[in-house]
Amino acid sequence: MPPERERLAALIERIGRFVVRDRRLARVQRAMETHLQASSEPPPAEVAAYLAAARAYFSSFEREARDHLRNVDARLAHASQVQFNLTAERGVAERRVAATQGVLADVAELGV
Repeated sequence: MPPERERLAALIERIGRFVVRDRRLARVQRAMETHLQASSEPPPAEVAAYLAAARAYFSSFEREARDHLRNVDARLAHASQVQFNLTAERGVAERRVAATQGVLADVAELGV
């Protein structure tokens, strides 16, 4: 099998592992899989249509995934900021507890 044909076959198999809901890509994917199973050479026009459909589908999919990643990163940054603020607030509360315990200890020593 020529190297380019091997790369195409590997791509067809790789895309075949995805759950593709796009009708255009699903249709050309089935056609390419049929060529692979029959060990026949797909016509160049079919290969071009397949590659165009894969590029369109996965470009859109990548944009969606990148948007989601940015959203998750923003939420993580917010969660980190909240954790930082709560840690600082806890430190203030600990100092207040220590200060009030000191006062209460002094009051107890004076016998009141």
